[in-house]
Amino acid sequence: MNRKKFIGMVAAGALGCLAAGSAPIFAQQNAPAAPAGGKRILVAYYSWSGNTKALAEKISAGTGGELFEIVPAQPYPTEYGECTERAKKEQQEGVRPALKAKPKNLASYDVVFVGSPNWWGSYAPPIRTLLDDPAFAGKTVVPFFTHGGGGMQNCESDMREQLANATLLKALTVSGSSADGSRAQRAVDAWLREIGLAR
Repeated sequence: MNRKKFIGMVAAGALGCLAAGSAPIFAQQNAPAAPAGGKRILVAYYSWSGNTKALAEKISAGTGGELFEIVPAQPYPTEYGECTERAKKEQQEGVRPALKAKPKNLASYDVVFVGSPNWWGSYAPPIRTLLDDPAFAGKTVVPFFTHGGGGMQNCESDMREQLANATLLKALTVSGSSADGSRAQRAVDAWLREIGLAR
């Protein structure tokens, strides 16, 4: 790599960091064309390791939904053990961590997919924060989860309890280790057809 190209890459990275640090509390998403059935669809997700993000991208591609990444204001530790300890404590205490941004105009979406890793038997605390938004009342919500071997556990039932005033469709869960592969793609495709949201 030549020196000019390297300097350009460093500058681009620095600008990206500055832009991320100054993001407003409400963030705009990029909208893929032709959403399923003419519905306005949002695919909101929290991903610590990248597995849930990979699954969210498949769902966005399969529905035409807009992607929105949920980012906690205080990032979780990158070291696995430290992250699990914080997550366990927050789950036990019902913590709602602050978010860097929330989806803009949440009430304007017809369907909201909500994705999370399974942390200690339920969805991650940043999702709990998102779901407290009153705009979810009366909304059609579609949960999806990744896991490290525990399966669904209480993820779907806890979300149904938190969103008692919304309509929840059948949830999808896949192993995190396969979320970026063809097996997950087949599962997503079949699930979207089953719930009537494939484009």
